[in-house]
Amino acid sequence: LIAARFVAGVAAAVMTPAGLSIITTGFEEGPQRVQALLVYSGTAAGGFSLGLVLGGLLAEVNWRLVLFVPAVLALVILVPAVRLIPATPAERATDRRVDVPGAVTITGAIMLLVLGIERAAHVSVGWTTAVLAAGLALLVLFVLIERRSPAPLLRLGILRSGPLVRANLTGLLFAAAFFGFQFIAVLYLQELRGWSSLQTSLAMLAIGADAVLAPTLTPRLVTRFGNAKVILGGLLLAVLSYVLFLPIGTDTVYLAMFPTMLILGLSFALAYGPLTIVATEGVDENEQGLAGGLLYTSFQFGAALGLAASTAVIVAAGEGDPLGAYRAALAVPIAAAVLAAAFSAYGLRKESLR
Repeated sequence: LIAARFVAGVAAAVMTPAGLSIITTGFEEGPQRVQALLVYSGTAAGGFSLGLVLGGLLAEVNWRLVLFVPAVLALVILVPAVRLIPATPAERATDRRVDVPGAVTITGAIMLLVLGIERAAHVSVGWTTAVLAAGLALLVLFVLIERRSPAPLLRLGILRSGPLVRANLTGLLFAAAFFGFQFIAVLYLQELRGWSSLQTSLAMLAIGADAVLAPTLTPRLVTRFGNAKVILGGLLLAVLSYVLFLPIGTDTVYLAMFPTMLILGLSFALAYGPLTIVATEGVDENEQGLAGGLLYTSFQFGAALGLAASTAVIVAAGEGDPLGAYRAALAVPIAAAVLAAAFSAYGLRKESLR
């Protein structure tokens, strides 16, 4: 199962930045690209929401179908994709070298950092410190490799862009909060309340409101208020949604949970698309793939950190009081969302001072 998930992760790592690059290079910077990116992010959000429900339905039949059906779907999509996705000069290049040392060190660094946080509640402080130190050492080694590599995996000069760095940090924290909360909510509904996979999926379906709002409401708000204000509004709504989930009990009715799910869907619609725009805005066309890959890495790293930190808190809080442990773990998404909002507010302040 772990090997299958690894292969799926590699596939996503190849497809997602390339897909984003097709959008950003296919539309000139301006209103058209903004609209295209918001439709793109709305479609992705719709797939995520639909996947939750279909995943729950398939799991009721056989959990293996959750892995098998997407493979069939990917094969079906592959056939028209070969004909419809345009080739670009970059895709035809054959002399492009691959920065293997850079790829190995950054992957190792991310895995060790996530592992250190996730195992913190299971092992000694010394072991945790050693793993985190090794992860940081690999991160430093990655920077040194990139500075000297003739074909770096990450051109470090791109990080001189303040908006790009803030968008990536905000995206990392936003993903940490979102996926940390999703993990906690699923455990609460299935493990504590005894809901089935399908019931849990349907309970979280309201988050899918972002699939409708991202391509319809968000473009209007971006046009009127700008990306920075819309992102900040989305992050503040995320904080509110997680706080509203704190009073849950062992007999809380779904109607009391519904505002959290709906507000979270709205916050995702407001933050995700504009973050994509900010992270790729002003970047040279030949580095759009790099900017997209960097943002995708930030989202994935944040998701892994959010899951690891939430797991560590749940374990550390003890098994005697699962509800108390889940409530304690909600501190992870709340803190991550607050930090993301702080980064976003700082960027908004810098823009207002110009």
